[in-house]
Amino acid sequence: MDIKTHSKKLGKNIKRIRERKKMSQGDICRALGFDRAQISNIEAGKGNPTLSTIEKIAQALGVASDELLK
Repeated sequence: MDIKTHSKKLGKNIKRIRERKKMSQGDICRALGFDRAQISNIEAGKGNPTLSTIEKIAQALGVASDELLK
C-alpha cells in the first residue's frame, strides 16, 4: 500500500468516527485549535498529518490512535 492509499484510509476513518459521534469538522477544529481546511484536507486524504497530529485527532474523537489507522 502506498502513502496515498494510507492517507485516504486515515481520512475515511476520521470522517466515519466523527460522523458516528455526531461531531462536525468545526467541533474537531475547536478542540484542537486547527484550521478547518486542515481537517478537511486530512479527511479527503490530501493531508499528510504527523503522528502527533493523528494522536491529537484521536483524543478529540475519544478513540485510540490505532482506530484511525485501521
